[in-house]
Amino acid sequence: MKALMREEMVEATRLTRAGRLSEAMALIQAMLRRTADAATEPARTTAIAIALPPPQLELTPIDGDVAIHPAGLDGFTAFQSLGKMPFAPEGLSLRLPLRKAPSRSDIAPGAGQYIAATFSSPSGGHSYKLYIPSRLGGGPRPLIVMLHGCTQSADDFAAGTRMNFAAEEKGCFVLYPEQSLTANAQKCWNWFKPADQQRGRGEPALIAAITRHVMRGHPIDARRVYIAGLSAGGAAASIMGEAYPDLYAAVGVHSGLACGAARDLPSAFAAMRGAGPASSAARPENRTLTPTIVFHGDQDKTVHPRNGTEIIARAGFQGHWETVSATGSPRGRKYTRSALRDATGRTLLEKWEIHGGVHAWSGGSRAGSFTDPAGPDATAHMLEFFLRHEMPPAGETGSKS
Repeated sequence: MKALMREEMVEATRLTRAGRLSEAMALIQAMLRRTADAATEPARTTAIAIALPPPQLELTPIDGDVAIHPAGLDGFTAFQSLGKMPFAPEGLSLRLPLRKAPSRSDIAPGAGQYIAATFSSPSGGHSYKLYIPSRLGGGPRPLIVMLHGCTQSADDFAAGTRMNFAAEEKGCFVLYPEQSLTANAQKCWNWFKPADQQRGRGEPALIAAITRHVMRGHPIDARRVYIAGLSAGGAAASIMGEAYPDLYAAVGVHSGLACGAARDLPSAFAAMRGAGPASSAARPENRTLTPTIVFHGDQDKTVHPRNGTEIIARAGFQGHWETVSATGSPRGRKYTRSALRDATGRTLLEKWEIHGGVHAWSGGSRAGSFTDPAGPDATAHMLEFFLRHEMPPAGETGSKS
């Protein structure tokens, strides 16, 4: 049956590429009905996605099954549990997880607190999660803001990155703003919309407001606030670093895109394919520069690796580049790590190229989605990079270190 399923999925992909979506949907519905009727044990979960308008699609094996997903779209547009319920006719309304929700022990260590809260603004309530470390003595603590990717939740992202566990060791707070379904049906941050790329407007204003709200309510060091994200969240993090250099002392972007990489949906697809214009060409002049660390897999088929290079170029720092290491991860994945240092030896930029890495958080946990446990630990290295940087004292301008 699996061989037949694979053939039918290939055919569904061909029909979708040809724009024959109703035929593709009918084929998938028939396949799901047949699988449900024939099943003698609980069906395994498989992700199926059809994007509208349809970009290029590809097939990816997932634990012996096959997932159809758009090669040029960050995140699945629909999830379907095989044999358990009918496929959504529009292909857009179902969103079932590939795996069960992570447990509390997967999300955060028991020593600290992991709380859910809502931030109220003129546009309504906005959910977020916050990890509060157990050790709060010794003065204000750093804060890391984490922006999830499409289809992810705060819990999913926290479990996959294990940032709360790393933060507990360093005594850091971790904030997870959550994108709402009303703002984006796939819970993507709208990094490709001009209204969401500017200071004081749209999502950047919202994320900054949630950050400041948490800072007011907890003992957080305003000079040590950082922001990071994956994929669409990484693109949003790069926007935040450029729009609010007075708020975030450093930025981490994993499998994301540079600020200004796109201005609408067509240009977003082009940028994700690596075919867009250089965003660094439109870089604002005389702006405050923010130290940045980038992770990107060289086999990423969702967001082209060129985008990692673009983020580095747009960061704007000048200095001496050196390859710090080109070796294998203790867990098996090879990588090349490069760093740009200024005349005093301070590291202002880091770029990690994960050889064989795909569109997933390097070194992450399988308890969350979009993770690659075989890679070097992006969480540990990103946090280490962050804590080497502080916001300049009041009155100073230029790059931060």
